[in-house]
Amino acid sequence: MAVIQKIRNQYGKIAGGIIAVSLVAFIVSDARNGAIKSVFGGDDNYVVSINGKKIDAKTYQQRVHEYETLMEIYQPNQPLNEASKAQIREQVLQQMEYETVVNDICDKMGIVIPASEENDMIYGDNAHPMVRQFTYSGQQVFNDPNTKQFDKNRVKGIEDQMKKDPKSDPYGKYMDSWNSVKAFVTRNLKMDKFNTLMAASAIVPNYVVKRNMELGNSLVSARYVKVPYTAIPDAEVKISEDDLKAYVDKHKKMFLADQAARSIEYVSFDIVPSVQDTQACLTFLNGAKEEFATAKDLKNFVSAKSEENGINPDVYIAKKMFPSRYADTLYSLPVGSVYGPYQENGAYYVAKVADKKTLPDSVKFREIIVVVNTGKDQVMTDEAANKKMDSIITAMSSGVPYDSLNKLSSNYDPNNPKGEVNITLAQKPQISEGLSKDIADFVFDGKAGEKKKIKCDKSKDNGPTFYSYVEIMEQKDVQPCAQIALISKKLLSSDSTNKAIYSKAIEFGNKATNGKAFDEACKAMNLQKRNGDFLKETSQSIEGLGAAREVVRWAYEAKLDEVKQQPFTIGDQRFVVAKLSAIVEKNTTPVTPSMKPQLEQIVREEKKAEKLKAKYGKAALEQIAQENGQAVEQADSIRYTEDRHPKLGFEPKVMGYLFNSATQPNAVSTGIQSQGGVYFVSLANKTPITADPVAMQNEMMQKRQQEEGQLRNFMTQMLQQTLTKSDNKKYLMKNF
Repeated sequence: MAVIQKIRNQYGKIAGGIIAVSLVAFIVSDARNGAIKSVFGGDDNYVVSINGKKIDAKTYQQRVHEYETLMEIYQPNQPLNEASKAQIREQVLQQMEYETVVNDICDKMGIVIPASEENDMIYGDNAHPMVRQFTYSGQQVFNDPNTKQFDKNRVKGIEDQMKKDPKSDPYGKYMDSWNSVKAFVTRNLKMDKFNTLMAASAIVPNYVVKRNMELGNSLVSARYVKVPYTAIPDAEVKISEDDLKAYVDKHKKMFLADQAARSIEYVSFDIVPSVQDTQACLTFLNGAKEEFATAKDLKNFVSAKSEENGINPDVYIAKKMFPSRYADTLYSLPVGSVYGPYQENGAYYVAKVADKKTLPDSVKFREIIVVVNTGKDQVMTDEAANKKMDSIITAMSSGVPYDSLNKLSSNYDPNNPKGEVNITLAQKPQISEGLSKDIADFVFDGKAGEKKKIKCDKSKDNGPTFYSYVEIMEQKDVQPCAQIALISKKLLSSDSTNKAIYSKAIEFGNKATNGKAFDEACKAMNLQKRNGDFLKETSQSIEGLGAAREVVRWAYEAKLDEVKQQPFTIGDQRFVVAKLSAIVEKNTTPVTPSMKPQLEQIVREEKKAEKLKAKYGKAALEQIAQENGQAVEQADSIRYTEDRHPKLGFEPKVMGYLFNSATQPNAVSTGIQSQGGVYFVSLANKTPITADPVAMQNEMMQKRQQEEGQLRNFMTQMLQQTLTKSDNKKYLMKNF
């Protein structure tokens, strides 16, 4: 990004002087009108006003931070990049709008959440699932260490401990994350109650259920011919602007804009490495490869050459855990082999097989510890600690139960009287660094049943000194592992490449002085024009561009056919020159340029369908089939309840005709317009399925429950969209 900004700065020196003069004029002019108050702090510090209630910008930003925190907790494998952040910002604004409306309704209805209910959802037996699943640093915080089950007492206990001594926090930024969870859960209690209340009001009348049952308990057979739209050449069907307008007017509800929108056309100049950039990357790695083969101190060599940390002497990785499609190749090489360069995940790599071992994926061991000193305080002399450990070992050899001897351990935990520890191979480096490398090596390199006395001395690091008696209880999933040293170099575009791409964007922008010139420049420079349609005021991203809030803001400030000649910089991926192609106002029926081709196709098919209906109004199926080179098809065992028939596909209009009580057997329908063509259908027969009355009654009850469940789910999904369609809503786009 610094490189890109530098390029922009080079082109912006002249513009900078003009902007400075304009800014002074702006302040002086607006000061006369009192507008300077709003610039340096006034009553416009909000993101949206809905029904007269404002959501302030600070609260909005706090909520965005909260949602990002929640995503890190509950979706740790999903990267929090610009795209996901943009999605979060838009979701937060929509949710806050909904909360504003719902809270207003709940106040009028008298719906409140008592403190006891909030308390129960956080600290009680009915704790919210998000509380139960609260995870930090890979640990389920509120699970009992022994039973691995949720323990409500740990919630209050850990929280109180953090409040008394935040520095004792064992989970880093635990309190920030925990406060985000609590706020989300308690705030959504009223929302959940409102949604449940609204959904519970949905019922399906008995007569509707009965009618659907009757239709569902019938089997239909039909004969049909499908005439494709290609049977009428496009040249025979003329489409005018009046035709398009008439179609839109006829289907207003389909096209009515319930909120303002903007559409843009844009050209993207993607920032991609050149051939020269690739060659430079490979030249560097091939040079490093020669030294890599003979390097003795791999850790320092990799640290000096690689763009990411690629080796840890304590890490052995099983092939199934090695994150590369080249794992099979690397793990088949002998120790000391160097492989590459190879490309993966936007970078080039050279790999060296530093070592190989057969290791278990997980280990269970138990240990008794006798401390000499804690790093701060002397507990006993080294000689006394050594003698005490030898006495414990002798007693154990004499048959004294381990549980009894474990009580003599310096790290005795009454909740874990057996002193057992479970660790995985992935945790081995942490054990090596935090406890003892000797212990970590022994439990993974040894065999189940082996025992060893180990002295651990961390006094050089101001750590403890202690004796440990370790017994390997169990090893699981023993498999070949390897230590892979990696040198990586990201394939990035160079300064010269970035400048060349930016220069091309500037060249295009200089030619695209208006909408017409934009189109002409695209043709002259052979550039692809793309669409960004129906951008809402709240849109944070644009299809094809990703996070592009700056472009959306510009679109709402620009005039129709205006071009942003100075390219936008979208992340570190592309430069964009955009044209405002359409302005859509609320409660209008727009036809934007990007809609036109599809709309023309719809109107063309509708006209063709009318021609086919008129031509074959009273014809037999055989005649229709013969004149169009088609066959009369037969479809059997058609059920009203199936969405898609194996032969007919998804054709709701055809299904409606066949199951209509007014449809007569053997009569040929008028043309039924569908996707891809026009159907002419004849009902062959309709067979009712008889059933036991008691079974029918039970099925009717189940059917009603099913249909009401579907209706309630639909209501829940539509509530937010429906209730936030306020005519009295105003966004202040600069604040989000």
